[in-house]
Amino acid sequence: MANEQQNQLQIELTPETATGTYANLAMIAHGNTEFIMDFIAMLPGMQKAQVRSRVIMVPEHAKRLLYALQENINRYEQTFGPIEITQPQAQQGKGRTIAPFGMPGGEA
Repeated sequence: MANEQQNQLQIELTPETATGTYANLAMIAHGNTEFIMDFIAMLPGMQKAQVRSRVIMVPEHAKRLLYALQENINRYEQTFGPIEITQPQAQQGKGRTIAPFGMPGGEA
């Protein structure tokens, strides 16, 4: 039991980080050794979208993130119902997009 307590990871969440960062667009790129995820805030009427955060992960951790997101989405939908993804008419039938406001989607 004492050994288990010694091996627990301590995680610190500072007040600055706890407030979070708003993003409504994500762009993902990858190379052979990492995945790069840019989280972007794009607001209507603004000329530029701003990258708010960049996260770089090795492929194994990116896949673990994928599984964790899927598990949490499933739990969310079991509690609150399906998450509907609406697309503007111009984009229907053109595949999925992560871009809001009818903007073109990101490319990896």
